This record gives sequence, C-alpha cells and structure tokens, in this order.
Amino acid sequence: MKQLFDLSGKTAVAIGGNSVLGSSIVKGLAAHGANIAIVGRNLEKAQAVAGEIEENGGTAKAFQADVSSRDSLIGVASEIEQWSGGWDILLNAPGKNSTTPFFELEMEEWDDIMDVNLKGIVLTCQIFAKKMIEQERKGSIINISSVSSTTPLSKVFTYSVSKAGLNSVTQYLAREFAPNGIRVNAIIPGFFPAEQNRKILSAERVESIMNHTPMKRFGAPEELQGAAVWLASEEASSFVTGTLIRVDGGFGGMTI
Repeated sequence: MKQLFDLSGKTAVAIGGNSVLGSSIVKGLAAHGANIAIVGRNLEKAQAVAGEIEENGGTAKAFQADVSSRDSLIGVASEIEQWSGGWDILLNAPGKNSTTPFFELEMEEWDDIMDVNLKGIVLTCQIFAKKMIEQERKGSIINISSVSSTTPLSKVFTYSVSKAGLNSVTQYLAREFAPNGIRVNAIIPGFFPAEQNRKILSAERVESIMNHTPMKRFGAPEELQGAAVWLASEEASSFVTGTLIRVDGGFGGMTI
C-alpha cells in the first residue's frame, strides 16, 4: 500500500511553490520522494522553501519566473529541463486576490488578477504539458482552485471569477490530455489563512465562515498534502481526471 504513494524518481514543477499553500504541498510531494522545482516571482522565497526541503533530505531547486509572461515561462522550463531532464507532475498554485468592490473595479486590476490566476495557468499548461507530451511522459497536473469557484464569495469578485474559469480549464484539459496519459485535476481548498485572504478575515467574516463550515475551523496548509500526493501518484489515482477535489471542512456541502 505504501508504494501507491511513492513518488521516487518523479520531478514536480511547482508554479507558486513558494506560497503558503504551495510550499506546504511541495513539502508533502518531496516527503514522498519527488524532486521539486519551485518556481516563483520571488526567488528568495523560493530558495527558502527549497532549502527547507533539502534540509529534510529531499531534492529541490528554486527558479524565478513571471507566470503571466510566456517568455518567462519558456525560459524557466528550459532551465528546469536542464536540471532534471523533464517533469512528471505540474502543480499550479499561483494566486492573487483583491477586495475592491465591483463598481470600483478598474480593468487594470481585473487584468492583473486574471493574468496570474487564469491566464498564467493556461500559459503554464501550454508550455509544460506540451513538453511532457513530446517526451512521452505520463503525468499529473494539479491546479489549486478555491471554494469561491463554485459559489462566488462576497468581496472577492475577480478572484471568484478567475477560479471558476480555472475549474473549466481543468475539466477541458483533462479531456484534451487524456489520450497522452496526462491527468488534470483541481483541489478546491476551503479557508486556509494564506496571504491573499488574511486582509479580508475580519472578526465578522471569520464568524460567518465558521457558521458555514461544519468542522468549525480553518484548514492547516499541511492538510492539502494528502490530496496532492494522491493526485500526483500514477499508482493511486490512475483513473482520476477532470475532478474537483474539495478539502474544505465541509464548506461546499452547506447551504444555510
């Protein structure tokens, strides 16, 4: 049974792997044997995560790239290929949020959030999945969505729309890549106190979230590791693609 989740010999590229949730997920993948390429706009943060993985006996290297730039992603893909020879797992975990009210939203801000949360995922999949197909590597793409992708949340209009689009991208690409042996799934995290949502977690909003979450607590970043390792493993989730996996304490199952 343990071998079901063995990722030894696999390489995972983690876009946004230097974020709170992304870094926790890659630590879980590394603990199960995967080599990790951590890609982030902030190289210093990416290096810190890579260093922590290596201190714990894993293999990791930090890379810098702008997820909204095709040229930047092409460049970092080349660097990672030189380092590892290729990859088997792609984790898409970049995220950007805003609390700007709808009628005050400027298209510059809309474009900025969409460039990271949606366009960036499309670009990443075009570049990294194409290389996987060229190398005839079966593998797994894991997108990080949000509870706001299925039922929009107040105060985060653009973020909610971007994540809804990401769900559609996930299901479309699952069909597109299935003949090549590449599975595409998304994890829908519930409320985890990450960078992009701390500023909107007022006492009133926290109370509202808890009233809507049967488990009555926030998630811990480590609680995303199990779902990610399962989806990354060809042995454990070989017939799983196009799915949206909730890790939300029951939030998505509630109505009133």
